[in-house]
Amino acid sequence: MNECIIGVDLGGTRLRVAQVDREMNIVDRKEILTLASQGSESTIERMKEMIRQMLPSDPNTHVAGIGISAPGPSNPNTGVVVAPPNLPGWHNVPLVQILQKEFGYSTYLGNDANVAALAEIARGAARGFRHVIFITVSTGIGGGVVSDGRLLLGKDGLGAELGHIQMIVDGDRVSSLEREAAGPALARKAVAAMEAGQTSIMRDMVQGDLTQVNGSTVGKAAVQGDKLALAIVERAGFILGLGMVTFLHVFNPEIIVLGGGVSTLGDLLFNPMRDAIKKHALDSSYWQDLEIRPAELGENVSLVGAAALVVTKGGMEDVGAVAHKLDKP
Repeated sequence: MNECIIGVDLGGTRLRVAQVDREMNIVDRKEILTLASQGSESTIERMKEMIRQMLPSDPNTHVAGIGISAPGPSNPNTGVVVAPPNLPGWHNVPLVQILQKEFGYSTYLGNDANVAALAEIARGAARGFRHVIFITVSTGIGGGVVSDGRLLLGKDGLGAELGHIQMIVDGDRVSSLEREAAGPALARKAVAAMEAGQTSIMRDMVQGDLTQVNGSTVGKAAVQGDKLALAIVERAGFILGLGMVTFLHVFNPEIIVLGGGVSTLGDLLFNPMRDAIKKHALDSSYWQDLEIRPAELGENVSLVGAAALVVTKGGMEDVGAVAHKLDKP
């Protein structure tokens, strides 16, 4: 009998559902706007309809389960979406219970960054590794940690929120990795510098309307060699590097995989990050053999990862189970 998995990606902007085969290839998928402002009940009803459309028409194809990638914080142990900041009204929503009651299939929920970590191990940049840190840097900074082949989840499944490690900057001001190095932070620093009189092509890129500057604006200007944008990206890379040093000391990974829009800046971001790691790590043994790679799966990472949740029983089974079920050597 053939087998498939239904993968669901619940995002703040987009809602996507896919049928995924046992080798984690996407067979079919659909995408609509989440329309989060309409509330959780409306979104869940549209999610159910999309899942129905993705169910196999062949009666000989078995559905192994449903995997859901959702913004954190989410509790994979209880299947509850706890309180994602980009989904207003989604507070303690028992999404797994709702979908299991509707469809009768085993259903698993995962934080989107944890799910992405599983996906990159199953089909992406971290294939073959057992100690993995995945970081996504875009509008926010999220993280997933796989330690000795298993997702690190914590007591309530709320662990590994790597973007929210706290730090003191500029005197006594307490901030976080996300608030200092994600896309909005880059934009905020760019606007402040231009309002203070610094010149930049970014002003022309937004036709003088500085409210339109975002992380992408800064990135594009940096690629074109704009001095202000380059300085901002370099500082972000340095701060990310300091965050990585903390992760190296705590988790001692084999590989760090970086995804998200900001990470596509490549060496403009990676070089200052690597320099910070080498300068501030406790010992070179933490980074000497460390692999740092860009993510490979792009926008499909959440759908592939949602399928990997089903294969690994919510990330509780060893990552080796993924390799086995994908017929990998």
